[in-house]
Amino acid sequence: MDSNSGQTKSIWMATAAVPEQSSLTGNTHSDVCIVGAGIAGLTTAYLLAREGRSVVVLDDGRIGGGMTERTTAHLSNAIDTRYFEIERLHGEKGARLTAQSHTAAIDRIEAIVNEEKIDCDFGRVDGYLFVPPGDSKDVLEREVKAANRAGLNDVEQVERAPLASFDTGMCLRFPRQAQFHPLKYLTGLSRAIEQNGGRIFSGTHASKMEGGAQARVETGNGYVVTADAIVIATNTPVNDIVTIHTKQAPYTSYVIGARIPRSSVTKALYWDTADPFHYVRVQGVSAPDGDRYDVLIVGGEDHKSGQADDGDKRHAQLEAWARERFPMIESIEFRWSGQVMESFDGLAFIGRNPGDPQNVYIVTGDSGMGMTHGTIAGILITDLIMGRECPWAPLYDPSRKTLRASLEYARENINVAAQYVEDYLTRGDIDSPEKIAQGEGAIIRRGMTKFALYRDEQGTLHKRSAMCPHLGCIVSWNHLEKTWDCPCHGSSFDPYGRVLNGPANSDLENADE
Repeated sequence: MDSNSGQTKSIWMATAAVPEQSSLTGNTHSDVCIVGAGIAGLTTAYLLAREGRSVVVLDDGRIGGGMTERTTAHLSNAIDTRYFEIERLHGEKGARLTAQSHTAAIDRIEAIVNEEKIDCDFGRVDGYLFVPPGDSKDVLEREVKAANRAGLNDVEQVERAPLASFDTGMCLRFPRQAQFHPLKYLTGLSRAIEQNGGRIFSGTHASKMEGGAQARVETGNGYVVTADAIVIATNTPVNDIVTIHTKQAPYTSYVIGARIPRSSVTKALYWDTADPFHYVRVQGVSAPDGDRYDVLIVGGEDHKSGQADDGDKRHAQLEAWARERFPMIESIEFRWSGQVMESFDGLAFIGRNPGDPQNVYIVTGDSGMGMTHGTIAGILITDLIMGRECPWAPLYDPSRKTLRASLEYARENINVAAQYVEDYLTRGDIDSPEKIAQGEGAIIRRGMTKFALYRDEQGTLHKRSAMCPHLGCIVSWNHLEKTWDCPCHGSSFDPYGRVLNGPANSDLENADE
């Protein structure tokens, strides 16, 4: 596969050449070892390197090769969970800190772009929140008041979004949002990290992580990185078995990229309040022949990861929604999906990992705002490692308990429990391996055991255990991405059973085992 996150290719993957890094070839030491080379890991590495700390970054894929390359790259302080809900869960002070931290993240990205001269299509744009036709406008009235109380005093109601093709009706305008090309940004960050003495190793799997006085990260090729601190920035922690994974849930979101005439849609960020909601932005593209055009990026149709296998249908529904509102669409150039970790109270988990020594830090729970949450993580974790006070630390503390979110917590964990029951009581997808087409996979049951079978393009059948090595849930086949996905906590594996995404940190077992 071209990607270590799935078969489909995002617009970012098609329009950026990320530099290749060598793998780790010996034991080494650094002040900080960071596992994960997405936006959270590289932002943390960059800021620590600027502070004079020696950093080593390890990733089993390439730079940005996880969920960062599958984002739609909205840089926003308009929270997906809504400010009135953040205020209910975290209080007025928590809402103000949420607004401050996401605003600071956008500002920090802009400052890094300017200082490091990173050509990544960064631009300030407005954001517009609107309701679907026929829905009550009450949610907008509640949100503008809550956003103003949170300190975003320039958020205002306007008559409609600046779209000529359809009338959104009254909506909220969030000024000074931004957008960029995430892989071009990470390319610039990686260059700056290395210029400041940092080291980045790709193709290097971190198999075991231990904090404490002799903190160490063991790698799959047998080498060890010792460090004074460890940062786990792998989208979802691969060093935890249970602690964080009961407090967040994996959701798969779908995206299309539609070719439109240049400047036919005003560049801005657009979101509606549907459930699941739609999110829209525009990206300029240069074709190989020199032609310039725009791509309308439209996302939505979310579902719990591993609990649906109808990606083509969801892409078709996105296309129908987009064509109804944007009749200038010429063709669909890109289709992809990505996974977001939805925390039980709407905010990321950033800071010291519960249950680990004080020098192990995590970042997860992006809640659909991975670009800003990842940048917040870089700022906050750098402050913690440098021994500085950070006013955001209690808000994002991974050990926090948000009592007002107990119903959401219970709902998601009941869903997981029900999945275990369903997985072990139901039959497999097929009763005979002969029914598996080339390039496809399916679950088959033999006695009390389920197996994950994949037939490659040459017709060879590959057989693995269907039990996720994280906590034993049964994986399911994803026809769109050609992956095995865990419906409990979001782990993902390639067709041959090799782990792509945590919390699992090892492959599906060989069937003979």
